[in-house]
Amino acid sequence: MFSLEGKVAVITGGASGIGKATALRFSKAGAKVVLADIQDAGDVAKEAGGIYVRTDVTKEGEVKALMEKAVSECGKLDIVCNNVGVDFGAPVEEMKEEDFDRIMGINAKSVLWGVKHAAPRISDGGSIINTSSLAGLIGFPEYTAYCSSKFAIVGISKTAALELAPRRIRVNCVCPGSVDTPMMQVESAQAELALVPYLYPLGRMSTAEEIAALFHYLASDESAIMTGLAIPIDGGYSAGFGLQLIEPLLES
Repeated sequence: MFSLEGKVAVITGGASGIGKATALRFSKAGAKVVLADIQDAGDVAKEAGGIYVRTDVTKEGEVKALMEKAVSECGKLDIVCNNVGVDFGAPVEEMKEEDFDRIMGINAKSVLWGVKHAAPRISDGGSIINTSSLAGLIGFPEYTAYCSSKFAIVGISKTAALELAPRRIRVNCVCPGSVDTPMMQVESAQAELALVPYLYPLGRMSTAEEIAALFHYLASDESAIMTGLAIPIDGGYSAGFGLQLIEPLLES
């Protein structure tokens, strides 16, 4: 079950975090992986037995070249994971046009180009998986640009799922909450880290490997009936308030 034997997968943002974990998991399941990143993902590609293609996913031409390279090098394309993303926080009243455009370009336009140029090349019955966020399902204060970009990914994915359904190509979103990746190790994430034990009913954030497990299922033939979904994977955050948050308030 969940074999990816003989399948070819393109994974953007493959140098670290969720992209790296997904590449290694896909490789163990039998897939040939093509990693794309603006950072050097050569070591990860080597470990996964795949290839690395340096790609600026904000540039449509480079994304098109990436998909063409995958087909020319590997003979076909079965799975595409549009996973690149960056974090950014600023109050809406302080939002600068250049910051908003940058976040939308990296997070949302990269997915649009990925879907657009995967569609004519991916095999019928293939799978496209886009990384959105819990912030693509609910709002967070001071995250206007980030939330906007992640909500856009959900919209792109649902629309593409309808358009590509006649070819049995599935398009789904993975919507993680806080994930233990290098993005969470920066100073600006310290407040979020401090809140994790209180906001997540399971009391912790996800690991990159746990997110990769959902990618694996959505990439496999076992998920053939699933398309157009935005799936939260968030330790219970979207279910409601956990007892560890409520009980201290009731006792005060």
